[in-house]
Amino acid sequence: MWVWTACLPVRSSRPGRKVLDRVSLAMRAGEVTALIGPSGCGKSTYLRILNRMHEMVRGAALAGEVLLEGEDVYAPGRRPAEVRRRIGMVFQRPNPFPAMSIADNVASGLKLAGIKAGRQEREHLIESSLRRAGLWNEVSGRLHTPGGALSGGQQQRLCIARSLAVSPEILLMDEPCSALDPTSTRRVEDTIAELGGRLTIVIVTHNMQQAQRVSQSCAFFLATHDTPGRVVEAGPTRQIFGSPADPRTADYVNGRFG
Repeated sequence: MWVWTACLPVRSSRPGRKVLDRVSLAMRAGEVTALIGPSGCGKSTYLRILNRMHEMVRGAALAGEVLLEGEDVYAPGRRPAEVRRRIGMVFQRPNPFPAMSIADNVASGLKLAGIKAGRQEREHLIESSLRRAGLWNEVSGRLHTPGGALSGGQQQRLCIARSLAVSPEILLMDEPCSALDPTSTRRVEDTIAELGGRLTIVIVTHNMQQAQRVSQSCAFFLATHDTPGRVVEAGPTRQIFGSPADPRTADYVNGRFG
């Protein structure tokens, strides 16, 4: 089994201000890794670094490397669009194209990634992606209705299906359930469980119960008013929540701060 490793000694968003410092994490293929920690400690920034989305922020810079199967995704000549095809992203709030049909929303990922598909292949990818996202049974009879007419939880799973259509190796999820009701949250978590083992998933969450439910590994980030974010502790989820090595980790996962 290969290991996906991200090593980021320095990350800065504005001149003179570090958001992250000396961050080094190894994430195993096929596992779900949860990133936890208080707001403002750099979790979402770190997530965006992994597929080069931080480059869309003007003035952002970093030093270090992100290794995917031993190759740096920041190496000269590597195209950001290709990196983002291999490392997909699902955001905090569902962002389907509201006027576009459900089917076209899923297929739009192919167009954005520059993947050509015939009619039969396109239909197969739409169905298989919606099935993997746990949405097919709910929308199979209305694929040509607008994606914006779906509920919030269904829209989030539609966005997951759109990401899956281009066959990514890794899926990044930035608080994907924070805007959802409990029922929709459970369905998204069921989808994560279904994808686990076949896809490497990295999820940012403020919900400690969710981190325990969905992940096999966990990393605890922390920052103070005068120091940038760093990883305090990382390891198996059971260990992080059951017998953490650092007292700050214990305080956080037990709700004593944050």
